[in-house]
Amino acid sequence: MRNKVISPVGDDWNDLREVLLTPEERVQTDIKVALLNEIINARQSNGLTQKELETASGVKQPVIARLERGSTDPQLSTIIRVLAPLGKTIAIVPLEQKA
Repeated sequence: MRNKVISPVGDDWNDLREVLLTPEERVQTDIKVALLNEIINARQSNGLTQKELETASGVKQPVIARLERGSTDPQLSTIIRVLAPLGKTIAIVPLEQKA
């Protein structure tokens, strides 16, 4: 049986991100995660592999893989090229204001 390691910052991601990230970084992270989830879900909903999305978008499969993993900060033009064959685009909307 393993001993449970007790972290001084808690074992919940929300607690940890409150300690590690500034409010601005949290907003940026939330937006990036939402965008990546949207791309992954749209690709899968359309029944496309990353390779098929490469053919449809012109964005190389390794770039799509890094984008979906969140291990790269792609250019806006790359995101738009990936979104277009998925029937998606980007909209600029106000951030939610917390009361």
